Formats: sequence, C-alpha cells, structure tokens
Amino acid sequence: MADSAAPVTIRTRKFITNRLLARRQFVVDVLHPSRPNVSKAELAEKLAAIYKADKERVVAFGFKTAFGGGKSTGFALIYDDEASQRKFEPKYRLIRAGLTTAPVKTNRKLRKERKNRAKKLRGTKKSKASEPAKKGK
Repeated sequence: MADSAAPVTIRTRKFITNRLLARRQFVVDVLHPSRPNVSKAELAEKLAAIYKADKERVVAFGFKTAFGGGKSTGFALIYDDEASQRKFEPKYRLIRAGLTTAPVKTNRKLRKERKNRAKKLRGTKKSKASEPAKKGK
C-alpha cells in the first residue's frame, strides 16, 4: 500500500503569463514513482506554494497518467483574482472549484415532452408550453 506522504516531484513547462485572461498557465509534469496518483487538491496546494498564490485560484485539469504509472502530465492555471476566475473559467470547472452551484436538472422525459410541446407553437405561446401539461378534462 503506497502512502500519501511519498515524495512527489512537480515540474512545470511551457509557462505563459496570459495578461488578457489575468492568469498564468503551464503544463505540469508530476513524478510520483511510489504512489498510484496525486490528487488535484494536493497539486493545487503545492503549485500555490511554488508560485506564491492562493490555492483557491489554482485550477488543475486534464491529467493523464503515463503507461506503467509513476508520471502524470496535465495543465494548470493560476488566476490573479477570483473575479477573473469567475469571468474566464468554464462553468463546469467553477462548479468543481465550488465557486458556483450546478443547475437543477429536470427529468429527461419531461424535458423532451416540453420541447415537443413547444415545437407546435410559435411566438410568445412557446413559454406557456414550458409549463407542465394540465391533467383532467
């Protein structure tokens, strides 16, 4: 059983300071020979320490472990502030980071029925089709 305190080496390459998007972006190579993988939370913590940033502003994603293990490669972004992170990050990554909540999903069958009811109408009546069908006479 590999322990989580095993040494991990982090190397960054293709470092770019992206002023337009108010962030630093780079490819991350993680060497973890004695453990299966490294969590994104742990990586964010270590990257924040290396680049003197707040760990909430670090976004790590797209990690692939090399065949045979021991090395993973992914991408990381470090935003300058929360406002720019909220502005430029895709919604799904904001949800992962806990900055927004996921929208409530309705039942698939209900969504399809609503769409098909709306297809039969034009103009302002389409919004009325989105209301559930009335039961009874």
